[in-house]
Amino acid sequence: MHRFTPAVYLAAGAIIGGLAVACTAGANQPNMQAALGSLQAARGELLQARPNKGGHRERALNFVNAAISETEAGINYAGN
Repeated sequence: MHRFTPAVYLAAGAIIGGLAVACTAGANQPNMQAALGSLQAARGELLQARPNKGGHRERALNFVNAAISETEAGINYAGN
């Protein structure tokens, strides 16, 4: 059974919520900005976690970093 920190679950929720809003987002994007903040907080928590997780922490960091990039791209796309 895989165990993730609450920050990872929060990040996943932020990704899903952010993607749902991205389709109708305009220049003012409070949901995407909130999702980005949550993802950045999750990344901070993962960076502080001890690296004794059998590679799962590192994979989670990669996923969160990718989600941050995608969220930023969505913000930039909708702002154009």
